[in-house]
Amino acid sequence: MALKVFNSLTRKKEDFIPKNPPEVTMYVCGPTVYALSHIGHARSAVCFDVIYRYLRYAGYKVRYARNYTDVDDKIIDRANEEGASPKDLAERYIKAFDEDMAGLGVELPACRPKATETIEKIIEVIDILIKKGFAYELDGDVYYSVRLFNGYGKLSGKAIDELEAGARVEVNERKKDPLDFALWKASKPNEPWWDSPWGRGRPGWHIECTAMNIECLGETIDIHGGGKDLIFPHHENEIAQSEAATGKAPFARYWLHNGFVNIDKEKMSKSLGNILKIRDVLNGHTADAIRLFLLSSHYRSPIDYSADSLKDSESAVERFYKTLERIRDECPAAAAPAGDPEVKERLQPVLDAMDDDFNTADAIGNIFKEVTRANKLLDELKSGAQDTGQKRELSVINSFFSEAVLILGIFLKKPSEYFKERNSKAALPVEEIERLIKERDAARKNRDFKRADEIRRELLEKGVSLEDTPKGTMWGVKG
Repeated sequence: MALKVFNSLTRKKEDFIPKNPPEVTMYVCGPTVYALSHIGHARSAVCFDVIYRYLRYAGYKVRYARNYTDVDDKIIDRANEEGASPKDLAERYIKAFDEDMAGLGVELPACRPKATETIEKIIEVIDILIKKGFAYELDGDVYYSVRLFNGYGKLSGKAIDELEAGARVEVNERKKDPLDFALWKASKPNEPWWDSPWGRGRPGWHIECTAMNIECLGETIDIHGGGKDLIFPHHENEIAQSEAATGKAPFARYWLHNGFVNIDKEKMSKSLGNILKIRDVLNGHTADAIRLFLLSSHYRSPIDYSADSLKDSESAVERFYKTLERIRDECPAAAAPAGDPEVKERLQPVLDAMDDDFNTADAIGNIFKEVTRANKLLDELKSGAQDTGQKRELSVINSFFSEAVLILGIFLKKPSEYFKERNSKAALPVEEIERLIKERDAARKNRDFKRADEIRRELLEKGVSLEDTPKGTMWGVKG
């Protein structure tokens, strides 16, 4: 089937037809870098990372951009609180964000513009909007005249007459209309500034993305993405200023928005004190488990984080890698040749799921169907049953795994690498765990089963599980 995507602009699924195939241009709104990134940032980054991966897998040449907002009221306020310069603070959190993305296995986009490095283009676009009559200068500030843009509200579905000045729409009695938003802000004491035709100042939030989009990808792009919280006013304003400046519509052919992450069924917010930082989650869980959790629901749906949800994801990842390990150990020759038609047949349900608006949940479900099948085949061979095609089917499944994991960016490690990473998350030092296992082995040998059970319970309380196998006692972290 052909790729279909849900377009937030039209509120329906549409055939994906890029402007200049096989090239695809994709822009995703990145972080405002004033603090460490949280699990909500991770969801957006991982979802669009998979979309990026799948488009490339499907044969498109993707030009992908994700920005850094590195000048903003929040950055300035935080820098003043810390006695740092806004530039130094922003650079520190850009570095932290990139480290978190690497920890999650998120690929870096080719273009990663910063607002502060796009000032010339920002000023150019604002100047065009003033000359076209869509913006006006007022004592060093420049505002966009919302009511002059025909079609304002087409993305969010908000009727312009019903809109009220409020969140992120600055109330200023001097503006011609309360809905008009700032394109350029006159400088204030202790703020960064740049020279402009309207005096010293800095850009507003919305105009930054328009300028960075145009500079990186052009005046019309194929995909614009971000979280649902950005639909209004940010993306609505981007459309208005971009289409007014260039005279070209649509600014973006497809708008894709990911759902929110809730924490224990509550919205994540500073007021509730439930902001979950990416690096804190990475301290206790593997990147594979976090990615699997974030992709286990459709990207447009909300997803609820809990400690149990991550444990379940870690268990599922462990099951996958144990299956790979079993195939390697018990059927080492299992690998179908490239282009094998049976591998393609097994892969088709995964491709169909991804072609249906990037349905990663269904794609993952199909992968784990093959995990179940592989273990059944391995059990049959282990029982001594005659090989009546089990090895051939295992080779197909193994090759299917190798292909499917490329799409989702999970299960890319060798089993030994995964287990090493997972074990590094243990609450106890590895040396202490291994010492206790040796003590338990000695206790069992001396038939001191009470002490052996005590050690098992002690380790389990620390999140370390034991499994007695013919190769010896194996251990793992259960989260």
